Amino acid sequence: MVALLNILESIQGFIELGGNVLWAIMAVLLCMWTLILERYWFFFWVHPTRRREILAEWEAREDTHSWYARRVKDEMVSRAKQDLKKNVLTIQTLIAVCPLLGLLGTVTGMVAVFDVMAFFGTGNARAMASGVSMATIPTMAGMVAALSGVYFGTYLDHKADVEVEKLEDLMRPQ
Repeated sequence: MVALLNILESIQGFIELGGNVLWAIMAVLLCMWTLILERYWFFFWVHPTRRREILAEWEAREDTHSWYARRVKDEMVSRAKQDLKKNVLTIQTLIAVCPLLGLLGTVTGMVAVFDVMAFFGTGNARAMASGVSMATIPTMAGMVAALSGVYFGTYLDHKADVEVEKLEDLMRPQ
């Protein structure tokens, strides 16, 4: 319990140093990782069952060679592709938003520096340093947040494409 309180105090101190933009970065990061974990759950636990159901439905058809059968197959694959690609674009968008929020934090931090300079001049280095930390910490946080999701967003997009191709290959007429 004490360790958890120490962690929460550290997070609160970090957010105070970086300004309010860090709350937005944290919210975007939470949404992004929730969607990433949901997609992994779908790929490894839900999709195999759905793939078996689709293949069973396809194999139960008497006609798998006609033009109409190919259209049915295309529709089944298209539905599976929609399920596989669900939220992947949202994840990639959230990844792209993180550095932009970091840039917003940079701008708001620099505005704070200019406010200090307008009020005190350049003589109060401590007050200016506070604004500089408000400018650099969100930039770093936005980049780290985006980098934490880049690999997984790319992997999920590629995994969806591969799974669609596998499904199409399994549904080829014999």
